[in-house]
Amino acid sequence: MTGLLICMACAAAALLAVGVRDANRFVTVEYRFRCRGLKRKYRFVMLSDLHNHRFGAHNERLLARIEGNRPDGVLIAGDMVTSQVDADYGPAAELAEALAGKYPVYYANGNHEHRMKTEPKRYGAGYGAYHRKLEKLGVVFLENGNVFLPEPGIRIFGVEIDRKYYGKLRRKPMPEGYLPSLLGQARPEEYTILLAHNPDYFPEYAGWGADLVLAGHVHGGIMRLPGLGGVLSPALRLFPEYDGGLFERGKSRMVLGRGLGSHTIPLRFFNPGELIVVTLVPEAER
Repeated sequence: MTGLLICMACAAAALLAVGVRDANRFVTVEYRFRCRGLKRKYRFVMLSDLHNHRFGAHNERLLARIEGNRPDGVLIAGDMVTSQVDADYGPAAELAEALAGKYPVYYANGNHEHRMKTEPKRYGAGYGAYHRKLEKLGVVFLENGNVFLPEPGIRIFGVEIDRKYYGKLRRKPMPEGYLPSLLGQARPEEYTILLAHNPDYFPEYAGWGADLVLAGHVHGGIMRLPGLGGVLSPALRLFPEYDGGLFERGKSRMVLGRGLGSHTIPLRFFNPGELIVVTLVPEAER
């Protein structure tokens, strides 16, 4: 019995070491897509779910990796901060300031930003100050809005869905017409990127007309198991269908990043953070 207890303790210690290590490292995952209607190559990095984490005292490890990939822009798919009373916005704001000094930055809110924005009585005025600071730095917030990039011919939308679509255990149906009511209609003649934090609604995003969806939220399932993928989603669903990676539906693709940080329990098991790098090229280009 003593030997068994020692083995169990060693296994638990090893698992904890993996959780701590993976919570403090990240890998770069690259995608390259040939795209209809694109005028020229466009390369960007996608960030999500930083949750105020730092890779180095001033996120210098993350910044160096971004700079090494020489992106044309930075697209943020939400949850750079964590919704807490008297939350600390410092790491996310510092990172955004460094990025905005070098690249165009487009930012769609996740459920944590949305919660703090819509409940200032609970969370205080910090989020408003954070938002205003980033806007002054040139960060473009896409809160059910869009921006057109004429040189590559890309329109980027950011959708901010209601909190009821982040409920636990069961996926709430999204009625037809909901996304057009927030975003208007996608334009078939333009290549459309949709920043949509919650990947559960990829079928609806594809039906709306997104060519490429960029999502986060699931943190890769917290723990990943060989052959099974992510174990648990934030909605407390086991082995979620959308846990990380590339998904396709009709002409639409979704790149689901596993995020960079964590919240509540600062551990990730066999599941390091991800910096996503996407290169879009015209259809005729190899």
